[in-house]
Amino acid sequence: MNWFEQVDIYCERTDFSYWSEPLNAITNAAFLISALVCWRMLRGQEDFPARLLTFNLGIIGIGSYLFHTHATQWAELADVIPIQAFILIYVYFATTRILDFRWWAGAAAVLLFFPFAFVSGTIIARVFGPLNGSGGYMPVALLIAGYGLATLGKKPAIGRGLLIGAAFLSLSLVFRTIDRDICAAIPIGTHFLWHTLNGIMLGWMIFVLHKARAPLARPAPRR
Repeated sequence: MNWFEQVDIYCERTDFSYWSEPLNAITNAAFLISALVCWRMLRGQEDFPARLLTFNLGIIGIGSYLFHTHATQWAELADVIPIQAFILIYVYFATTRILDFRWWAGAAAVLLFFPFAFVSGTIIARVFGPLNGSGGYMPVALLIAGYGLATLGKKPAIGRGLLIGAAFLSLSLVFRTIDRDICAAIPIGTHFLWHTLNGIMLGWMIFVLHKARAPLARPAPRR
């Protein structure tokens, strides 16, 4: 693989200059702002999973910025790897914290995510077509919705929060999907809206996971 091979898959890009995707590049600030908001929310609180995801969210913003400015194979990996890491980390802690399963069930859920994503992604691609690469993210929306439905009975507020997250991701995927199809009508495309909404959605997902943590035990009153 040529790591410096140029990649042109977005409507806004017209050449391979650094600022050929200004909106796609600048709107990565949504991930950084969302990460900052989450970090401030967690200040003074012990919640390693939420902090880890918050740090990962900031890395997503940086990686995506690199991809939408450099537009190379190595920059695409800098974009994709942090996103995949966020998904897998969230699957583990959603299984152990939200569904209250043991650690080994969380590990199993992470491993099972790969065949689930492959099978469901393949079915989606055969039914709806390539969807401008969005088919790979649709299984994530389905999984979030599944966790939300499974949680509604025991933890209704958390279940609703997950369903809201799935709806937000679905909406942002619409803008990611139609980006190249509307180039003739809207030369700037709609990928920048995917960044904006997805940044909000990922921050919301961290918030939901944080709220699902077990309450700290209160110290026994002094006699």
